Amino acid sequence: MLNIEHLVKIYGDKKAVDDLSLMVNAGEIYGFIGHNGAGKTTTLKSVVGILQFDCGEITINGISIKKEPLLCKKQIAYIPDNPDLYEYMTGIKYLNFIADVFELSEAERTVSIEKYARLFEMSDSLGQAIAAYSHGMKQKLAIIAAWMHHPKLIVMDEPFVGLDPKASHLLKQMMREFCNEGGAIFFSTHVLEVAEKLCDKVAIIKNGKLIKQGTMEEVKGDDTLEEVFLELED
Repeated sequence: MLNIEHLVKIYGDKKAVDDLSLMVNAGEIYGFIGHNGAGKTTTLKSVVGILQFDCGEITINGISIKKEPLLCKKQIAYIPDNPDLYEYMTGIKYLNFIADVFELSEAERTVSIEKYARLFEMSDSLGQAIAAYSHGMKQKLAIIAAWMHHPKLIVMDEPFVGLDPKASHLLKQMMREFCNEGGAIFFSTHVLEVAEKLCDKVAIIKNGKLIKQGTMEEVKGDDTLEEVFLELED
């Protein structure tokens, strides 16, 4: 589904991402962890075509994000760590805008919006301006927008930040169901307990370099993910 090969991204004289390679297969929830500034967000933004990178290749379903960015972006959804939404719009106008971008029919968008708005208890808030939303409400709206157009790959940067416990539990369920139906998820998180319980595979990045990756069992062994992470970060 997602193949990153020898990715390099340089800012000035610093390699923010240094020769990173990993693969996310259909059906997998893949966690991406590391300290602040390790290169997680840079990697995610490169995957979704927001950042140009210096070396390497990223393909989604065998399609190059460099050579065919539009074809790739039609198959993915991205939720950044701080949802940057059009705050002058109402929630429903924003969702319809996203539906227009992905060419959803009236029937498709109606079903998806009603389903996910109900699940996240946002139905009564969609008529309000996004500027009036709390951070958690903006995060929920971004999640609804990501799921509603049925992508094949969902990329998320710290998706649980700002969500209340009920919404966090719901998102975890949605992530599992999405991958059980053949989708793939690549996401960063600092919540290691969640990653340990939720992820099929995990990668740990430090100073732009991938230092450990594999199935959760391969990475953590008999320890907790937190113990392994702290040991590798020393």
